[in-house]
Amino acid sequence: MEAISRRLAELKVIPVIAIKDAKSAVPLAKTLIENGMPSAEITFRTEAAAESIALIREAFPDMLIGAGTVLNTQQVDAAIEAGVDFVVSPGFNPTTVKYSQQRGIVMIPGVNSPSLVEQAMEIGLKTLKFFPASVSGGTGMLKALNAVYPVQFMPTGGVSKENIAEYLAIPSVLACGGTWMVPADLIDAQDWGAIGVLVRDAVDALN
Repeated sequence: MEAISRRLAELKVIPVIAIKDAKSAVPLAKTLIENGMPSAEITFRTEAAAESIALIREAFPDMLIGAGTVLNTQQVDAAIEAGVDFVVSPGFNPTTVKYSQQRGIVMIPGVNSPSLVEQAMEIGLKTLKFFPASVSGGTGMLKALNAVYPVQFMPTGGVSKENIAEYLAIPSVLACGGTWMVPADLIDAQDWGAIGVLVRDAVDALN
């Protein structure tokens, strides 16, 4: 987990992406890398997720790749087989988390309350997704959790170019997940030039 945490902290933002057609996976990943964002969280919201991850892993072995919206043990298996570095879930499901631990893959489950943080800590987790961030109290809630718990958070959901600096200023925030630089309509249109502009803009906003 420490190696993944270091890379997340260096990157500061992870693009959260739903890929409908696996043919878009490699050119999209190439666009991300070329514009300064060598990472992606590919969500299992589409049937193309596992194939997309496998294609990106083959094309770019050093890219940091996560599987998002992992809801069950079958998806954990599919993500590992595809070659991910870590898996992310929107909520805290002890069964899925413990299975991921048994499989030896880094799992970052979603929490949005003190009780869920404590349940996650109870089974040894120190890095958690804060989701859905904006409607769960945003930076105010994270500051309150930061004051109490020795864990790190990756807020996702409502994070944008305009507010990411405020999230990253909180000591417990490791990195943020975001979708604004990879909008679905541009992926569907395969408009890599427009996505590249948004990615560079996002990277510039972090500096």
